Amino acid sequence: MSLDSPIEYLQGVGPSRAQLLRSELEVHYFRDLLHHFPFRYIDRSRFHKIRDIRDDSTLVQLQATLDDVKEIKQKRGSRLEAWISDETGRMKLVWFQGVRWIRPQLQVGKQYLIFGKPNRFKGQFSLNHPEIQQMEEGKVPLLGELQPVYSSTEKLTSKGLDTRGLSKLMKNLLPEVLKEIKEVIPEEIVSDYRLMDRQLSYAQIHYPKKSELLKKARFRMKFEELFFLQMSLLLSKVARIKKTRGHVFTSVGDKFNTFYSEHLPFELTNAQKRVIKEIRRDVGSGQQMNRLLQGDVGSGKTIVGLLIMLLAIDNGFQAALMAPTEILANQHYKTLKQLLTGTGVRIGLLTGSTKQGMRKSLHQALEFGELNILIGTHALIEDKVKFQNLGMVIIDEQHRFGVAQRAKLWKKNSIPPHVLVMTATPIPRTLAMTYYGDLDVSQIDELPPGRKEIKTVHRNDGNRLRVFQFMEDEIKKGRQVYVVYPLIEESKKMDADLKDLMDGYESLSRRFPRPEYQIGIVHGRMKPEDKDYEMLRFATGDTHILVATTVIEVGVNVPNASVMVIESAERFGLSQLHQLRGRVGRGAEQSYCILMTGHKLSADARTRLETMVRTNDGFQIAEVDLELRGAGDIMGTRQSGEVALNIANLITDGPILGMAREAALRIIDEDPELQKDSNRIMIPELRKHMAQKSRWAKIS
Repeated sequence: MSLDSPIEYLQGVGPSRAQLLRSELEVHYFRDLLHHFPFRYIDRSRFHKIRDIRDDSTLVQLQATLDDVKEIKQKRGSRLEAWISDETGRMKLVWFQGVRWIRPQLQVGKQYLIFGKPNRFKGQFSLNHPEIQQMEEGKVPLLGELQPVYSSTEKLTSKGLDTRGLSKLMKNLLPEVLKEIKEVIPEEIVSDYRLMDRQLSYAQIHYPKKSELLKKARFRMKFEELFFLQMSLLLSKVARIKKTRGHVFTSVGDKFNTFYSEHLPFELTNAQKRVIKEIRRDVGSGQQMNRLLQGDVGSGKTIVGLLIMLLAIDNGFQAALMAPTEILANQHYKTLKQLLTGTGVRIGLLTGSTKQGMRKSLHQALEFGELNILIGTHALIEDKVKFQNLGMVIIDEQHRFGVAQRAKLWKKNSIPPHVLVMTATPIPRTLAMTYYGDLDVSQIDELPPGRKEIKTVHRNDGNRLRVFQFMEDEIKKGRQVYVVYPLIEESKKMDADLKDLMDGYESLSRRFPRPEYQIGIVHGRMKPEDKDYEMLRFATGDTHILVATTVIEVGVNVPNASVMVIESAERFGLSQLHQLRGRVGRGAEQSYCILMTGHKLSADARTRLETMVRTNDGFQIAEVDLELRGAGDIMGTRQSGEVALNIANLITDGPILGMAREAALRIIDEDPELQKDSNRIMIPELRKHMAQKSRWAKIS
């Protein structure tokens, strides 16, 4: 038998169980079962006395004598009751199922080892369906300190493959395969990171003898999993760099220099200057750039993007900026058009709403090189859109685009353009290393000077009148206010959410009557031209209060707006709350975010709100969001290919991930082709790993 033997050939499995293991756990071969690791362990080294059992006792282990057993007939079948005792008291054991095979195991007067979860009924504790094992001549069975617990399913349990059944299969499996397990990590890395022997690690993971050994085994297996994940990402990056030539931007010309010296509206922060240097180094290297730019709301990513596009234009290339929504594309277009006034740079906008006549002239200008920068939505990736010489692509809020959508842009030149993907949703360090491990990552980690930190408070419905008064005070100072309602894009919820929004609008209209106050409304069911009209009125200051759904989450820049009121804030995710808050605080005045909720809040909702009140740091917020939601939800991996980890956890194992990446980088830097004899032992494992993992982070 080998690691690649089909699972049905393992003693205790057979055809029907094999089919279930395949469908329920994706266990096809011995290797798959070996990697079905326990998700927790029960401490079996401690014994309780009956009198020590309390209401909060979770699982208890007893040594006791069996005093009495009786089978009690019921309408359907029968139940089994047994009484046990030790020197401190008596207790009842109950079985409602499996009576026929449990009854013969129970002998009055014998000593047993009993394990289970206590239940309290009419002031008395009992154990329902406990594990029970007869003790030989008063000796305690050698169970080891820790008993593994495996995840199972209802279907598997019905076939006897609960955690105990799976544990029995592991006992059959380990002697068959342990001798096959060879070292796959170079000796130098094993030594430097003090990794446990690989064979011993598998043995201790499934049957730990001591908690210390288990700890070392788990560290070893987590390190190995994350190490090969990082190796595959970094090798993918090496292969891409080797294979893909990039346009070389050799000069910093008139467009860049003129804009920088004469049109730049403010002094760049040191973080912005550092990122521009990193990008300039990339685009001058002769290799295609693939860089992720992270920056909190308002950190100045757009101006960095513009300077890089001007660099492309100075070198004879065109640039494209793709945004996920028309509102954001329009906002970028208006901002950049205003900034580029008087520079001679020709800029165009292409969205789903662009009229046919305008679309045709845009296509023509683009193809003949008369257009320098094209900004747009998914419309940019249409086959009809042809560039004369596309050299730079910038993608905003890139996680909203699928890999296939993005890839269409790269094919719009014979040599793929340089790629800069930007996000205002800070990504926790562990996720950036994992999902974007084959990209270079830049970070703008400081806000422009003069920006004041937004003050955030949590208020419930009982404070509404005080909130209204605060809004009025701010409006009288010449400021403007957003009031945002949730809108879940599902047909059943949409009508109710729109009703909430309209009720809120009417309530505000009564409190802030015309003509003294002007209130606008924006939501997803409005026609684009109506939305644009309302947004324009707010942007020009004609509207004092804008009542909206999350359509204003990104792309709205009104420096005079100083108050963001978020209704039903408990229904928003942390990332969305942070994005919404970033719509204010864009001017020099003090800004405020007010989180409105009802009185009843879940523990998670309370954590989200407390986090928002405590910090404005997007990276801290992202870390809390990761703990609450998990990696899959944050990165949208349901759409783009999930990082499947057997034992490591991206939320809790960040330090191990850092060590694994450090080790992988060391090897790649010294031996990118893995030619050294000491490194060649990794190759078979790497091939398996790269074959199994989807390329979730692949950009081009």
